[in-house]
Amino acid sequence: MRRCEVLGLRLEDVRPGEHRLFIADGKGGHQRLIPVSKRFFTTLADYLESERPGTSSTSHVFVVLKGPRRGRPLSAAGLDEIVSGARKRAGIEQLTCHQLRHTCFTRLREAGMALEAIQAQAGHRSIESTRIYLHLANDWLAGEYQRAVEAIDAQGLGDL
Repeated sequence: MRRCEVLGLRLEDVRPGEHRLFIADGKGGHQRLIPVSKRFFTTLADYLESERPGTSSTSHVFVVLKGPRRGRPLSAAGLDEIVSGARKRAGIEQLTCHQLRHTCFTRLREAGMALEAIQAQAGHRSIESTRIYLHLANDWLAGEYQRAVEAIDAQGLGDL
């Protein structure tokens, strides 16, 4: 998800029975329904039950947890602050929400997810945008090439 999509996510957009999230206001005003892991929903349930202030009157999923803005929708600056804290704890020099998005889609591709499926998940209009996003490891690329060559050779098409 894009940072603005995370910040705009509302409780009614969460569809745990379907293991999906409804993105009501994606880039360019486009909507989409995206599959999300069961682990996400387990973590989200824990957050809603034990961290999110019960007195919050907003339908936004992610809210400020401390201070005078407690219970109000989380802002872009607030999310950046959370990511910055996580980055520092992990000992990573530089990290942004957008870099996390790139990493997520790269990992999904390396795990075998089809490029077209990643395009839909990302909300990209163009497959070229999706290709630009991916930063595939050389070992993965070499392995994919080797797998394809072996498949071609097994079909007896390698002699053409």
